[in-house]
Amino acid sequence: MENRLFVGYKPANLPSNFFLSRLKRKYGIKKAGFSGTLDPFAKGVLIIAFGQFTKLFRFLDKAPKTYRATLWLGASSPTLDSEKIEYVEEMMPFAPISIEIALKSVIGTITYLPPRYSAKKIEGKRAYALARADEAFDLAKITSHVYDCHLVHYSHPFITFEITISEGGYVRSMGQIIAQKLGFDGCLSALERLHEGSFVYDNEKALNPLEYLSMLENRYNGHKDDMDLGRVLSVENFTLQEDGIYKIIHDEWLSIIEIKEKRVEYLLNKISLRS
Repeated sequence: MENRLFVGYKPANLPSNFFLSRLKRKYGIKKAGFSGTLDPFAKGVLIIAFGQFTKLFRFLDKAPKTYRATLWLGASSPTLDSEKIEYVEEMMPFAPISIEIALKSVIGTITYLPPRYSAKKIEGKRAYALARADEAFDLAKITSHVYDCHLVHYSHPFITFEITISEGGYVRSMGQIIAQKLGFDGCLSALERLHEGSFVYDNEKALNPLEYLSMLENRYNGHKDDMDLGRVLSVENFTLQEDGIYKIIHDEWLSIIEIKEKRVEYLLNKISLRS
């Protein structure tokens, strides 16, 4: 089990690093990592890798991501979740059609400010660390694409919705925007990540990483020892010679290379596919 890729399900109110430590103890593994940190208050899908498979995170197809969130209308919090509720404003219930219009309004490409309590880096420091220290700082706007956003349940003042968003998107900010469309403050009282791309939770079942790499497979026709030894490769020795990123499978090993302007660069070389 030295190399393993699977989906874990992080409980709510637990930092992602603590959850990873639990899994390392459970499986008796020292080298492990995860992709796509979940906020402590959030629960759900977390992609986990052991051993050499941790090097594959940046190549895996992890987008778009789908979340189920519960928005507390009228609740104001600087964290945009239920951690630091400052006040709660009461309002009359909304007509379901008004809520559906507000949810649909965020679909498409949207530019917005990420949460001040987020992992965004500001001059080398995490935004949440600066916010907790009451330091002044500015955040740059980011752009995300929302593929879908629809109502699951409405029990005033709580709106439960599902949203599918591009990688790097902030659902807490989406909740704030939706609440403002209805004329009030709002924050998330619950957040669950349902899937990342085609990664879904299935009782920590081991996954074949090749099924989550969308780049084309290429073939190296040169000497079989060239890649094993990390030698400089010639583009003429590849079956596919167009610019692009390719996976190379040889025996039980995986390499990833990039061809650009007739030059070949190793992005990853000799990752064992053995679990």
